[in-house]
Amino acid sequence: MQIAEITNQGLRRAYSLVIPAEAIAARVETRLAEVSKTIRMPGFRPGKVPANLVKKMHGAALRGEALQDALNDGVNQVISSNGLRPATQPQVDVDGELPDDGDARFTVSLEILPTIDDVKIDDLALEKLVVPADDAAMDAALARLAESAQRTEPAPAKHKAKTGDTVVIDYEGTVDGVKFDGGTGEGMRVKIGSGQLIPGFEDQLVGAKANEQRTILVTFPEDYGAANLAGKPAEFAITVQAVEVPAETKIDDEFAKGFGLDSLDALKEILKDQLDAELGGLSRTHLKRKLLDTLASRHDFDVPVSMVDAEFDQIWQTLEAEAAREADPAAAKAEIEAEREDYRRIAVRRVRLGLLLSEIGQRGGVTVSQAEMNRLIGQEAARYAPAEQQKVVKFFQENAMAAMQLRAPLYEDKVVDYLIGKAAITERAVTREELEAAIASEDESPAGHVHGPDCEHDHDHAPAKPAKKAAAKKAKAEEPAAEAAAEPVKKAPAKKAAAKKADAEPAAEAEAPAKPKKATKKSA
Repeated sequence: MQIAEITNQGLRRAYSLVIPAEAIAARVETRLAEVSKTIRMPGFRPGKVPANLVKKMHGAALRGEALQDALNDGVNQVISSNGLRPATQPQVDVDGELPDDGDARFTVSLEILPTIDDVKIDDLALEKLVVPADDAAMDAALARLAESAQRTEPAPAKHKAKTGDTVVIDYEGTVDGVKFDGGTGEGMRVKIGSGQLIPGFEDQLVGAKANEQRTILVTFPEDYGAANLAGKPAEFAITVQAVEVPAETKIDDEFAKGFGLDSLDALKEILKDQLDAELGGLSRTHLKRKLLDTLASRHDFDVPVSMVDAEFDQIWQTLEAEAAREADPAAAKAEIEAEREDYRRIAVRRVRLGLLLSEIGQRGGVTVSQAEMNRLIGQEAARYAPAEQQKVVKFFQENAMAAMQLRAPLYEDKVVDYLIGKAAITERAVTREELEAAIASEDESPAGHVHGPDCEHDHDHAPAKPAKKAAAKKAKAEEPAAEAAAEPVKKAPAKKAAAKKADAEPAAEAEAPAKPKKATKKSA
């Protein structure tokens, strides 16, 4: 097998690969001997079919199979003999035509992972914003709980419904004078201002009284789940059965007993644990973003274009799907199109941070244990119906790439914990509102701390722009690419290259079980 390097530019490599005819022929003969022992043919006993007859009938397929195996071995030899770390699956192209009996010539092209020599993590200094779970936070949590468990009582006679009241209605909806599925119901409870119904419906219940009849005119949103109703005007004939007002909720032991607890103190203990976890999560989110920003500002190295392309495509597909669900999809699409380059730079940042975290994790001995992996697979399987759970477990056990994607977020968190453990952390007490405002200000950064190869300074690339709805998505998008940050796993076998369509078909890839569908909302 002859291998010669033909391209060495940055992270791009290309090699010529020549598989000699005699090497292919030897593989064909070996395979022929194996097949002849088991092949069945009319007029011959099993295993007694002459090799020359087997070769005459199946020679083309056997050559294709032998060539494919030789090509796979050749690609692996290109990688191992040159000490390469492929960023993505190598691309294999046939040079000219594949001869029936001569040497086979290919070009193997790939991008390699960068070598990160200078990892700067020895003097990390971070500020951690902490929110004490004090009496004020507890009172606010109890108030939120009381609101969620709010009881209602019949309104006084002649009371007119207002925001916060609950109206019990019978309704019958029509579009163009025709009833539609899900448009008729009785005894539906509607809390005015809750936003549970389509826009404009609840507003038209303000001022309603018991036993009153009303006609409500609304237009279904353009992105409404039922395609036959989306964007269409509708008319609802309403009969108000009753109007109810919020009942006073006294936060005491009796209130706690409504949640199956003995006392208010017991309820407060549970709420304190929940508050600590919630506030701790917010604090960690802020700290992690500051850590990633620091790492991004300290490291600048080339990243594989193929990985950036894949990451950008993933980000863009998500953005397009979200834009399609907006009230004005065309305007939403135009907004993200105007920021395409920002998101491209975010893709670069994600890949760079992912590779950096992977390198840091390897150097620091960070791993995900088999027990942790089993727990992750169990948690994922639990999201499916019992009959599907064993299939889910088997899927992750047999698919290295799927297992890597499941493992990646946990590995990333463990690397972040490792770095936080090395950093000098100073704490500053803030209110919950201040912490949430700090996180929100990062969300509104157009493309904060995205550093590409052409950046010469440690500041944001993108010009300052007004905060937009889409900007909140960018902070999340700037987190490391999960696949790039993943703990290294044993590489899955390379897919078969299509050397000759008729000679060898690619192995079918295992399919993941379908995820359960979400329940759809009622029409009204």
